[in-house]
Amino acid sequence: MILEQLFHLRENRTSVRRELIGGLTTFLAMSYILAVNPELLGSTGMSKTAVFTATILAAIVGCLLMGLVANFPVALAPGMGLNAFFTYTVVQEWHIPWQTALAGVFVAGILFILLTLSKLRDKLINLIPSALKYAVSAGIGLFIAFSGLQTSGIIVANKSNAVALGNLHSPTVLLAIFGIIVGIMLVTANVTGGIFWGMFITAAVGMIFGIIPLPTGIISGVPSVQPIFGQAVTHLGNINSFQMIIVILTFFIIGLFDTSGTLVGVATEASMVDKESGEVKGVGKALFSGALATTLGAVFGTSPTTAYVESTSGVAVGARTGLSSVFVALLFAIAAFFSPILTVITSAVTASALIIVGILMLSNVQYIDWTKFEIAVPAFFTMIMMLLTYSISEGLAVGFIFYPITMTVKGRWREVNALMWTMMVVFILYFAFVA
Repeated sequence: MILEQLFHLRENRTSVRRELIGGLTTFLAMSYILAVNPELLGSTGMSKTAVFTATILAAIVGCLLMGLVANFPVALAPGMGLNAFFTYTVVQEWHIPWQTALAGVFVAGILFILLTLSKLRDKLINLIPSALKYAVSAGIGLFIAFSGLQTSGIIVANKSNAVALGNLHSPTVLLAIFGIIVGIMLVTANVTGGIFWGMFITAAVGMIFGIIPLPTGIISGVPSVQPIFGQAVTHLGNINSFQMIIVILTFFIIGLFDTSGTLVGVATEASMVDKESGEVKGVGKALFSGALATTLGAVFGTSPTTAYVESTSGVAVGARTGLSSVFVALLFAIAAFFSPILTVITSAVTASALIIVGILMLSNVQYIDWTKFEIAVPAFFTMIMMLLTYSISEGLAVGFIFYPITMTVKGRWREVNALMWTMMVVFILYFAFVA
């Protein structure tokens, strides 16, 4: 049997049926990205329908690579947090054209590929302190939750104290609040695909009450990706500034430990970690799949592709091999024919997804040792500065600057490796000459 030869189903004590159910569960849990990614990247000036197709293509390629090359029960798609950094920081705040930003993603992907092919991979991941990895993840969670509150109008700008509550009598704001409550209730109740169904219900209620216009159709041909396809390659020549180096570094660093962290988490859930060595079986091929997916995703026209922690939902119902990832790829391919529905996915609808994902990402603070002040300071500044500067990279930069300082003052300078000292200097130069 071909499937047995490819995925070793018996060896992993699973079946085609279990892998199908696992793949379907993972797809439902992460399918919100089909609505959120076009909404986010669309605000940079990119074609929303083209981003929709690019998102699907990146997910299909990523999932197929993860399934067929790594035989890993992990789904890939353009990542939350990284798409927010792409949109709000790189394009909107730093005024870098989206075409050049895509070129930055492409270069970061190439660096990721080279790293996965070298012996430096595990060393580099380990050189970044765990506390900062968790702080970056949690900080991105705060960032995207805030962006959800802001784009939906629940939180608005205020001259006297920066931010304030929006107009709670606005139908759009009320719809967003309704969606948040419904989404939280569904996820709390452990409903499979709770985020997706929360958005579905919110959109339906919005159409019933005339807040959201009805779509012109449901099924159509796959939208053309031509407006954004290949822009990453043709604009490589625009990567000629220190600012773009910071962009590439941020994409690379966040993508690296976001993917590796998710892979370890899913592997642990699926009992794929060697009890004696602590190593994850096949992690090298899995990281390579993620790196190649990011590079190809940039060519298609989307922000970095990463491993989805929602894959644990598929593992929880039995997925143990890459066959589940292949099923996820097939489901994304089917979803490509439902682009007209995108018109009903407004910021009021996506707010709940952004906020719930933000909450889930914030759970990483539990792994930070807050009792050690020298650790708490850089972790705190990483998170709070991401939120208050409205910039993921600047929050990361502040945390990386503070870490060597507090560790040295505490007498723990020997624990600060060369990479952290180098990053400290790079980010100080960034604030001095670029920010």
